[in-house]
Amino acid sequence: MNDEKMKMNKDESRERFEHLLEHARGAYSIPASAFDNYHVKRGLREADGSGVTAGVTKIGKAHGYIINEGEKTPVDGVLEYRGYNVSDLINHAILEDRYGFEECIYLLFFGKLPTESQLEEFTGLLNEYRNLPARFTEDVIMKAPSRSIMNKMATSVLSLYSYDDRADDTSLENMLRQSMEIVARMPVIAAHAYAVYRNEFQGRSLHLINPKNNLGTAQNFLRISRPDKSFTEEEARLLDMCLVIHAEHGGGNNSAFACRVLSSSGTDTYAALGAAIGALKGPKHGGANIKVQEMFDCIKSKVSDTTNVDEVSCFLKRILEGKEYDNGGLIYGMGHAVYTKSDPRTVMLKSYAKKFAYDRGFEKDYDLIEMVERISPDIINDYKGTHKDICANVDLYSGLIYKMLNIPIEMYTPLFAIARVAGWCAHRMEELCTSKRIIRPGYKCISSSEDYIELKDRK
Repeated sequence: MNDEKMKMNKDESRERFEHLLEHARGAYSIPASAFDNYHVKRGLREADGSGVTAGVTKIGKAHGYIINEGEKTPVDGVLEYRGYNVSDLINHAILEDRYGFEECIYLLFFGKLPTESQLEEFTGLLNEYRNLPARFTEDVIMKAPSRSIMNKMATSVLSLYSYDDRADDTSLENMLRQSMEIVARMPVIAAHAYAVYRNEFQGRSLHLINPKNNLGTAQNFLRISRPDKSFTEEEARLLDMCLVIHAEHGGGNNSAFACRVLSSSGTDTYAALGAAIGALKGPKHGGANIKVQEMFDCIKSKVSDTTNVDEVSCFLKRILEGKEYDNGGLIYGMGHAVYTKSDPRTVMLKSYAKKFAYDRGFEKDYDLIEMVERISPDIINDYKGTHKDICANVDLYSGLIYKMLNIPIEMYTPLFAIARVAGWCAHRMEELCTSKRIIRPGYKCISSSEDYIELKDRK
C-alpha cells in the first residue's frame, strides 16, 4: 500500500471515529442538577467537604478540622499511624540515629512498635524478600517497556501473581507473607522499570542493579537507581523521612479506598494493589507531585523575576483562570480534602527541606515555593470569592526534595507508591479480617425506559 492510500485510509478512519465521538458526547452527559435532585454526595463528600463515613479503621488517622454544632472549624493537621503521631516516629528515628521506614511498616502491619529484636528480625525478612523472582526483570519489565513507570509497576505487581503458588489464598498468614514480599520488592521493580525506560526511550545505557542485604529501603533505592550505586547518608536519611511521611493516610484516601473496594470482593492481593497503584498515578492524587514540579518549571520559565511577589501573583492568577501551565485552573500543591489549617506532612518536610536546599544551592527554588505557599491562599479566595483556610499539601515540597536528591521526575510518584504500599497492605488485611461485606454503593439511574426498535427501522 502506497503512502497516499495509507493517508486516505487514516483520514477515513478519523472521520468515522469523529462521527462516533459525537454519539459518545451525548451518551455521557448528565445535568448537574441531577446530582442535587437525588442528594448525591459527589466524590463521596458531605456538603461541608468532609468525607462520607464508609468504614472504620485502626490503621491511620488524618485530622484537619472539627465539627462543632454543625460548623467545620479548621485545626492544625495531625497524622497518626496506629495512634502514634508520625512526627514522633520521625523525630525519634533521628534522635536515635537510625532509619525509620522499616519500623513504620512493622507498626502498620502489626499495630504496635517493635522491640529491637523484633525490628531486626522483621528487617532481616524484608532483606530476604527484596530480590525479584528469577528472570522476572527480563520477562516482565524488559519485554514491554513503558513510558509510565507507575503503569509498569502496576503490571509488574499483577505479574507477581504468576510466581505465587498461593496467590488466591486470603488467609491472614498468606496475605502477611505476600505483603512483606511486595513491600520489599517495590523499590526494585520501580528502579528496574526506570532503567529500562531510560534505555528504551532516552537511549541511555542499561544498568540493572540488584538490592544489597543489610541496607534499608531508602538506602537500597538510592543504590539500585543510580548507575554508580553511590549515595550519601544524608540523602538516604532524607528519603527515609519521605517514605515514613507517605506510608499511610487513612482508609478514605483514593488509593487505599480502591484497595479496600477490590479486597472486599475477595480478590487476590496482587489485583488489589495493582488497582491502588493505578489510583495513585492520577494527577488529583499521588501524581500531583509531578504536576507541582512541572508547574514550578513553567513559572520559572515565564516569570522574569521569581523573587517579585507581584509578578508571581499575576502568574498564579492566570493559572487559576486556566490561561497558563496546563489550563486546568489549579495551583497544584495547595489545598487538601482533610487538612485546612496545616498539613503535618508539609510541616515536617519543610523543616528539613530548607536546610538541605540552602546547603545544595537550591535556595531560589525553595524561596519560590515558600512564596507560592504564602500568597496562594489569598489569591485563591479572592478568585473564588471565598474565605476558606487553605494550606500547602505534601506535594508542594516533596518534589523539591526529590529534585535535590537528583531523582528524575518520572520517579516522583513511584516513590510515593513505594512508601504507600505499606498502608495499602495494612488496609487490605484489615478489610478482609473485619468487614466481611463487599463494598457496593448505590447509583441512581436517570435513563428513561425505551421501547426496542428493530435494526431496519432505526434512524
